[in-house]
Amino acid sequence: MSAEANPLLISPAARDALQTWLTHQSALKGAAENTVTAYRGDVTEFLAFMTLHKGDTQGLGALAKITISDMRAWMARMRSGGVGSRSVARKLSAVKAFYRWLAEREGFEPTAVLLTRSPKFQKKLPRPLAEDAARALIDCVETQARAPWVAARDVAVLTMLWGCGLRISEALALKGGDAPLPSSLRILGKGGKERVVPVLPAARAAVEDYLAVCPHPQEPHAPLFRAIRGGALGARAVAQVMADARMQLGLPATATPHAMRHSFATHLLDAGGDLRAIQELLGHASLSTTQAYTAVDTARLMEVYNNAHPKAGR
Repeated sequence: MSAEANPLLISPAARDALQTWLTHQSALKGAAENTVTAYRGDVTEFLAFMTLHKGDTQGLGALAKITISDMRAWMARMRSGGVGSRSVARKLSAVKAFYRWLAEREGFEPTAVLLTRSPKFQKKLPRPLAEDAARALIDCVETQARAPWVAARDVAVLTMLWGCGLRISEALALKGGDAPLPSSLRILGKGGKERVVPVLPAARAAVEDYLAVCPHPQEPHAPLFRAIRGGALGARAVAQVMADARMQLGLPATATPHAMRHSFATHLLDAGGDLRAIQELLGHASLSTTQAYTAVDTARLMEVYNNAHPKAGR
């Protein structure tokens, strides 16, 4: 842990306020565990930096007096430490959210913090796989596993990601009691947001094939997808399966489990799917998140144009 991330540099009052805010985010706003963990780290780094920057532990009174100059010093320190624009923007967003809440609670003016501009950065477009590449990946993982039941499991997991648009955490959260899979599933996604996802016959069949050869008993409250020794299958294991397959196929490093979810959305859009419907299927809180897939489609069209049109290079 770096000095600037040391929670001991934070005053007890600031630590208590941060913990109360995090509890509020989790309990009342439904923030995911990973989001709360990121908030904790980002705000802790900020508060600890201010202690070092000011030369004294920052209580709540001192935090209310943060200036624009202080904010610039914090951001300059991050950039000099090699923190990218995207990460700086994320950390600033967390600090602003904490300050909005703290200012309302303590009755001070948070203008200096809230007016701090986020660095500009180019948003990364989703990197979906072509349909033939997605099929090839699933075929590949079926042949690379040592045990037939592991191969069937890997095929079932990837088919659920591609065929249902699930996040890897959502697929691995399925329980034995969810099988045999119905025609639609209720999925609890980020922030406790629930959505209904249709389950394609191919996905149901893949899960049934896996369960037919899985050596571990199917128990209602146990994980549906099992690791070698019977415990819950982990996201890292699935990522490694994908890494091995993409190396065999010569696919780029962007061919990850999450890329299968991106592929689900892009292939639906290519087939004329409605953007609002795709938003619901993916569980995006904002339509702007889903609209990134229209940019992918436009980018692909421009690539075709630039490669094929006789006047594109002129």
